[in-house]
Amino acid sequence: MTYKALLLAGVAASLASTALAQDVIEMGPRPYYLIDRMEDGPLKDKLLSCAGAPVARSLFSIGHRGAPMQFPEHTVESNVAAARMGAGILECDVTFTKDKELVCRHAQNDLHTTTNILVTDLAETCVTPFTPAAGDQEASAECRTSELTLAEFKTLTPKMDAANKAASDAESYLAGTADWRTDLYAAEPTTLMTHAESIALFKALGAKFTPELKAPSVEMPFDGFTQEDYAQKLVDEYKAAGIPAQDVWLQSFNLDDIKYWIANEPEFGAQAVYLDDRYEAEDADEGLIDPMDPASFKPSMAELAQMGVNYIAPPAWMLVTLENGKIVPSAYAKEAQAAGINLITWTIERSGPLVNGGGWYYQSIADITTTDGVMYEYIDVLAQDVGVKGIFSDWPATVSYYASCMGLN
Repeated sequence: MTYKALLLAGVAASLASTALAQDVIEMGPRPYYLIDRMEDGPLKDKLLSCAGAPVARSLFSIGHRGAPMQFPEHTVESNVAAARMGAGILECDVTFTKDKELVCRHAQNDLHTTTNILVTDLAETCVTPFTPAAGDQEASAECRTSELTLAEFKTLTPKMDAANKAASDAESYLAGTADWRTDLYAAEPTTLMTHAESIALFKALGAKFTPELKAPSVEMPFDGFTQEDYAQKLVDEYKAAGIPAQDVWLQSFNLDDIKYWIANEPEFGAQAVYLDDRYEAEDADEGLIDPMDPASFKPSMAELAQMGVNYIAPPAWMLVTLENGKIVPSAYAKEAQAAGINLITWTIERSGPLVNGGGWYYQSIADITTTDGVMYEYIDVLAQDVGVKGIFSDWPATVSYYASCMGLN
């Protein structure tokens, strides 16, 4: 029976008796490739000492939308791959359909880059129809889950998240996968999931849960569906599935969502994760907030702790800086530690090769990021010096290997 059939039949738990049993964890060559490129030293020696040893599943290793370095994100196949690589927590980014059903998508308005919608009859539902590139104008489109019923959504075929902005037609627009990713595992249809289906699958795979309540692209309330209704429905689906609150780390970039859960669902709110994107915010009086100066952030770390926020998750670059060419904890990390707030961070393996500085996710250590071997140095400082509780990864084997070798549960 296929994984799609298992889900649709509501018997995802039978995965536990297949080759995808919870104790089957495989690393593949990726961790060793990274270790081989490290400078000689105690960390490299330690990681090499674990070569060939069994790898334990770890909550430190979080599958970011599954394993989207190679698999279409938020699909059954992507999450099965992540679980096979030892991810102890899996993510469903949650948005809603026209009939207010919760589904796994990174954004409410990403169907034009993550599915085949533009070459189906449902293209007519897109709020911005496909427009070809012309002159200096890039090709564009915008298609939302909120324009589709759940039944319509489930007819779409997932693809690697990408778009060819130089495209002259919709078929070409759907191309554009980064050359360090692959379309190999998107050649045959993969399986979209509702949020409820993701719960069943993750449980069957022996993983815990970190759903993210995504910001709506539509004005709320949506046909009577309020932001509070949306936040509550997310929790209600875990309750309906019998999932204990301690197995769930709810996430949102919206602090009001976190505060809602703390006030109305305190057991779930105790592990709610405030995703911190205030590095993009501006203060009305002072302009752009300094992302490496936590004193410029409002509310402060201490104020967040007083609100009952126990977990905060900034991008990894905000947690580190360089001193004398070495990676060390940033002022932001130290401020969170002082306030007693747990840290989770994102995202490893999302930048492609690191030979040219690593891009956005490595911006605070770009001066020493000249080889993929830096990745384990980065992870080691985040784990040992910053003290993060978990790291999201687009290829969880990298973090799982480290966590297992270092005895991180």
